[in-house]
Amino acid sequence: MFHSRQKAHFILALAFCAVAAAFPQAHAQDVGQGPLVTIKLADMGAESASAEVRHIADWAVNSGDHVGLPFAIVDKLDGRVFVFDAQGKLRGASPALVGSARGDEAAADIGTRQISAIRPEERITPAGRFTAVMGKGLKGEDILWVDYDSALALHRVVTNVPQERRLQRLQSKVAADRRITYGCINVPVQFYDSVVRTTFNDTRSVVYILPESRRAQELFGSYEVRSPFPQNAAVVLPTVH
Repeated sequence: MFHSRQKAHFILALAFCAVAAAFPQAHAQDVGQGPLVTIKLADMGAESASAEVRHIADWAVNSGDHVGLPFAIVDKLDGRVFVFDAQGKLRGASPALVGSARGDEAAADIGTRQISAIRPEERITPAGRFTAVMGKGLKGEDILWVDYDSALALHRVVTNVPQERRLQRLQSKVAADRRITYGCINVPVQFYDSVVRTTFNDTRSVVYILPESRRAQELFGSYEVRSPFPQNAAVVLPTVH
């Protein structure tokens, strides 16, 4: 009787091996052992950020949409800017002043107008993906030209109109207080000098300005990177240099 049971077990084992050999791919998928998938993520450390900012940061790094360049993400709704190095590691984040008017598209001729000719409803920081470069402003100061043709730039906070209280607005905890500019992005002087200029000097860069009238995924054609992770995923964060 014992010998018969051993023989039966042996036959069942052979049958199982034959089935597994005949369907190797299906078997691998059943147990989560497909080819290793590498998922690259942005490294934001302990910095707080909206879900949209994290989504675009991870997608830019994982997809390579930033084409190996340092990049920035401007969150108009929260009035903040995030600067990343070329590997996707956060260099710094700061409050930022943005256009006083809500909207995602600037007037077609906005870059040719005098600032006094820009109506209140046209003072928009446009959303989109821009290839930016360091350059000079009207007074010879260095600024990050986000879109030269539309006169859109990221620069040190402008304080020549005291009644606008731009320095105080940068310190406000209320995001709506940081909507005051004609469209450009203003950041604190120290943040510009220590983070923006040192990250983007002597190189092109990519600036993502998040929309406020629709989801970022709709504008950029991005995809969700973090959820859900495949069982066979290898998650890679930027290395520290």
